Amino acid sequence: MTTWTKICGLSTAPALDAAVEAGADAVGVVLAPGSPRTVDVDTARALVARAPEHVETVGVFRGQPVAEVVALARASGVRTVQLHGDEAPADVATVQAAGFRVVRAVSAAAYAAETEEARAAFHEDLLLLDAVDPGAGAAFDPAPLRASPPSRDWILAGGLTPQTVAALVADLKPSGVDVSSGVESSRGVKDPGLIRAFLAAARG
Repeated sequence: MTTWTKICGLSTAPALDAAVEAGADAVGVVLAPGSPRTVDVDTARALVARAPEHVETVGVFRGQPVAEVVALARASGVRTVQLHGDEAPADVATVQAAGFRVVRAVSAAAYAAETEEARAAFHEDLLLLDAVDPGAGAAFDPAPLRASPPSRDWILAGGLTPQTVAALVADLKPSGVDVSSGVESSRGVKDPGLIRAFLAAARG
């Protein structure tokens, strides 16, 4: 089975085009404040409009009021919302009721500490397991995931690079992978060559 792939934190048309042309299944724009990859809603809308229909478009949010998340998601035109904060199950349900798919992003450490009952309460469409500080390019210890992998489809993120992704996919067997800083020439600046190399390695 081919690994699902997402290139996140896109902020320019050439970077988005490179991701699409290299075969990314999804592209992400950051609509949360405080990131070097944050874009305004007009930029997000223009980028989303460039993505062909078969490529999933994802807006990334973190710790924002759910009404703001829904408003920004609608204004930008994304089809999927990625929640990176301490959102509650009710917030996930609100975003889904507004017509969006929801990716629940949580650190692998926090996920390992959750009870099965807590996990089941979210009903997210996709689960993404990340490092503690998302977007920082830091990897995390995969041992807990190796010992107790999720019993559902899940996406691996956190410090992935073209050099490390193939081995981690083989080791942890996620359904998909998500990268941002690992395909940058400098913080916040995507490199088309690294995007192509990452996607080839993730599927290799």
